[in-house]
Amino acid sequence: MTTSSLTRRRFTAGLAGTALLTALTACGGSGDDTADGASDQGGAGGWTYTDGRGVTLELDAMPTRIAAFADYALVLLSYGITPVAVFGRTDVASDPRFAEHDLSDVAIVGNAYGEIDLEALATAAPELIITGIYPTDREGTLDTEGVLYAFADLEQQGQIEKIAPVAAVVVGGAGLEVIEALVELSEAVGADPAAIASAKTGFETARDALTAACEARPEIELTRLYADASGIYLVKTADEPVTQMYAEFGVRLTTLVTDGDFYWDIYSWENAADMMTGDVLLLSDEGFQQADMEAQPTFADDPALVAGQVVVWPNGVMSYAYQAAQMTALAETITTAQDVVPG
Repeated sequence: MTTSSLTRRRFTAGLAGTALLTALTACGGSGDDTADGASDQGGAGGWTYTDGRGVTLELDAMPTRIAAFADYALVLLSYGITPVAVFGRTDVASDPRFAEHDLSDVAIVGNAYGEIDLEALATAAPELIITGIYPTDREGTLDTEGVLYAFADLEQQGQIEKIAPVAAVVVGGAGLEVIEALVELSEAVGADPAAIASAKTGFETARDALTAACEARPEIELTRLYADASGIYLVKTADEPVTQMYAEFGVRLTTLVTDGDFYWDIYSWENAADMMTGDVLLLSDEGFQQADMEAQPTFADDPALVAGQVVVWPNGVMSYAYQAAQMTALAETITTAQDVVPG
């Protein structure tokens, strides 16, 4: 087995060069050590919001024109807020997670990691831009001086910050805390609290059903992974908020090494058999797919692969409604799966 400190960008195709932009209008923010949350949603006192970095953003009024990285745009959409612009890690128009949403009035300004059309973003005239920041280790350390997620580099980030202030959500640690931070931000930009409460009720119902499924089938183990020509990247359960949350709800996930490098255990194809312990493969929708896995001689006899128990699992959206749907699907997978790796 080989390991690396490779981050979530391993799901991406790599970073590209920065687009050029002229005639940008500056908007500012200031540092602050308080927790996430809006201290004022508008009115005579203006609007302020302190993001996950501790940066306090200030505007004259609550922003209604929001641009966001795809994962967070989907959260806003699930709470009834349509962003004016979206930039994604992959092609937004063909991203199945957007299938139920009307994007006809949304400017798609980026379809690959770090490749954002700054002129198109400026034309969309957002008042706030939302992206993420990921911890650099399992202690939750944030590199607040480094580039934020989805941006190519600090130069591009600086150009984007001249278009509109940027709010960064911390995506690390406990999954429920990430969901709640995004709820707080969504409410700060006008989401209906009643709609959020209804979505939370659905989430709790799905959570209970998932826990019941796990209790009924404790022998079923799921393996969350990404694969490409270099090998298999096994997600470390406690280091990814989504898998951390599922484990808390009772899901048995492949966890071979709990310490060492952050986020991934990486296996070359020569050592792929070392991690064949799951009954179901939750395979990233990016990178190698089932046919590619079957073509690898050292992995072709993986029991889950042979049994056809491969579920394409897109990157998680941390909203109550999306996770309710994911947990419902996961409960069905666990209920119907064959125990192909006894023990």
